[in-house]
Amino acid sequence: MRAVTGLWRWRRNPLCRATDLAEAWVALVALVLITVVAPLTGALVGFVAEDSLQRAARVEQHTHHPVMATVVRPLGRAPEGDPDSAGAHEARSRVLADWPAPDGSAHRGPVLADLKSPHAGDHFGLWTDPQGRITTRPLDSVTATAHAVLAGFGAALLTAGLVETARRLIVWRMVRRRYARWEQAWDRAGPDWGKAGTGS
Repeated sequence: MRAVTGLWRWRRNPLCRATDLAEAWVALVALVLITVVAPLTGALVGFVAEDSLQRAARVEQHTHHPVMATVVRPLGRAPEGDPDSAGAHEARSRVLADWPAPDGSAHRGPVLADLKSPHAGDHFGLWTDPQGRITTRPLDSVTATAHAVLAGFGAALLTAGLVETARRLIVWRMVRRRYARWEQAWDRAGPDWGKAGTGS
C-alpha cells in the first residue's frame, strides 16, 4: 500500500520536482498492476491449474483401483520419517501382503497397512494401477479444485509481490540519483556556500 502514498505528489506544488512526479507515476502504475493484473494472473493460473488437475483426477480415477490385500506376516512399525505415513492419523504398519491386480495377476510384497497390530490373514485396502503396482489414492475433484484455488492465490500474491519489489527498486534508484545530484550541487557551491561575499 506504500504505492498509494506516492500519489500525493500530483497535487499542485511549486516545489514539486520532476522526480516527485515520476515517483507518482510509478506508484499509479504499481497500484493498477496490483489491483488489476495480479488478480487476473491469479484467475488465469487458477483456471489452467483447475483444468489440468481435473484431467489428472479423471485419469487417476480410471487407472487407480481399490483392491483387498491379505497380510502374510507383519514386518514392524512404519518408520517415523516415512512420507506415506507422515500425514496419516491412523497407525500404519509394514507388512508382507498378497493382493490381486485388476488384470487378474497375483502380487506379493512389503506394503504399509492401516492396521494397528496386523496378524496373518488380516485384510486391508490398497490402491493399485491396472498391472497391480501399488499406487496412491486417486485425486478427487474437490481436492483438485482446492489445489487450483491455492495456485491462483499464490500466483496473484507472487505477481503483487513482484510489482511492489519492482516499484521499490525503481524508487530506490530515483532517490539515489537525486542524492547524487544534490552532492554534485553541493560540490559546485563550494565550501563557502553559506557565507555572503566570502571568497569574492
